[in-house]
Amino acid sequence: MATKEAFLEYVQNGYSFKGEHIKLGCAMLDGEVITGADVSLPLKTLNRHGLIAGATGTGKTKTLQVIAEALSDASVPVLLMDIKGDLSGIAASGTGNAKIEERYQKIGGSWSPSAYPTELLSLSKEKGARLRATVSEFGPVLLSKILELNDTQEGLVSMIFKYCDDNKLPLLDLKDFKKVLQYVSDEGKAEMEKDYGKISTTSAGTVLRKVIGLEQQGADIFFGEASFEVDDLMRISDDGRGIISIVRVADIQNRPKLFSTFMLSLLAELYATLPEEGDLEKPKLVMFIDEAHLIFQEASTALLQQIETIIKLIRSKGVGIFFCTQNPMDVPPSVLGQLGMKVQHALRAFTANDRKAIKQTAENYPLSEFYKTDELLTQIGIGEALITCLNEKGQPTPLAATMLVSPRSRMDILSDAEADAIVNASKLVKKYNREIDSESAYEILNAKLEEAAEKTAQEKEEKASSKGGGRQKEEKGILETVLTSSAARQAGRTAANIITRSLLGALGLGGKSSKKSSWF
Repeated sequence: MATKEAFLEYVQNGYSFKGEHIKLGCAMLDGEVITGADVSLPLKTLNRHGLIAGATGTGKTKTLQVIAEALSDASVPVLLMDIKGDLSGIAASGTGNAKIEERYQKIGGSWSPSAYPTELLSLSKEKGARLRATVSEFGPVLLSKILELNDTQEGLVSMIFKYCDDNKLPLLDLKDFKKVLQYVSDEGKAEMEKDYGKISTTSAGTVLRKVIGLEQQGADIFFGEASFEVDDLMRISDDGRGIISIVRVADIQNRPKLFSTFMLSLLAELYATLPEEGDLEKPKLVMFIDEAHLIFQEASTALLQQIETIIKLIRSKGVGIFFCTQNPMDVPPSVLGQLGMKVQHALRAFTANDRKAIKQTAENYPLSEFYKTDELLTQIGIGEALITCLNEKGQPTPLAATMLVSPRSRMDILSDAEADAIVNASKLVKKYNREIDSESAYEILNAKLEEAAEKTAQEKEEKASSKGGGRQKEEKGILETVLTSSAARQAGRTAANIITRSLLGALGLGGKSSKKSSWF
């Protein structure tokens, strides 16, 4: 039977770090908290990413809140994807109660309330600074991925971007892209094909339909100016704490294309913008994606591939990404294998599939002589979790069932008035929420088409006028020729004589000729 002394030594050896670290809680054995068996996370390895998993109501969102607070205290900026809309309370101080006091009596230390420096961000018209990107910044490759285009259609998109670059047609929003697509498929097709190659009308129609589908999920709000700068996610407050940026995406759960578009843009921009850093003493930015199972269930193949690629490469940029989800099996194996830290809250076994998932989950954790992991996963309580992370050498730490510390900020949402106060005081809202409609491809091509239409109309009018004047001149010439000819003059005299004789005969003044037979 394992002794408390052996367990204490086991935990202390596994969770003793030289560098800066944050305390998550105190380890338990047989349901009892072992004093002194502190479980911590080394800041140096938090760029190796992580997973926070557990059934609904087991406390995983509060664990996310605890880690975000600790990172902010360590001057590390944090980015939270708030899909459920319940993370805004981190901007307000928490309220103590008897349960918190009881918990700290067991795990040691003390609890004090604290509000954290927070910035509210939005992809839609929710309160907060607007996150946008221009189509040009998004680029042909990512745009093709989010539209799920084939090679031929992707080639057309690349041609359009090249055409716009060569002809100084800025692609800022989706109406710009649609206008160029329509132009090169119709009026500008000959020009396009001359310099860039043949255009398939079928491919152009397919791309246009997919762009319209993207618009219908609200992506037209995301594309445009002013585009968000990555540096604004990595700010430190005046008191030295990292600013916690909360992207409020609760209103786009049923619009996976919009969220996929944003995630692709953000991950690509982070990777492209940040310099290589290697292993820092602490990360430059840590991103938490709450309710990540909603992303993976609805994500396009392009997003999954991009996340997998970014997860593998972005740690060298000093960025850590944590997924918060209900079951580790929700995360694709290719991504799950890259997550160095794992915090596993309780799982529920209601069905045979649930029990199978629990066994698979247990196999993802280090073996321990102190725990039967698959049994423990269904027994740990709210605010408790199985934890393992990477030590400073990159090795997994021992598995520890842990009673976690409590959040110091509010474990609830902000009121509308509190959210308004944050938004009104925000410099980013003033910077990014201005409506900008610069002259871009849409306006330039419209002006070009209008000019061409006016020129065509003018040419037709001049041609018609020229044709009418020529006809009149021709008719006048024919008439003059006829009238001046000898035959015409003779015919005129004959007609005049006939008329004169007729009139005189009617008056009885015909003279000798009246006795002769007349014309009538």
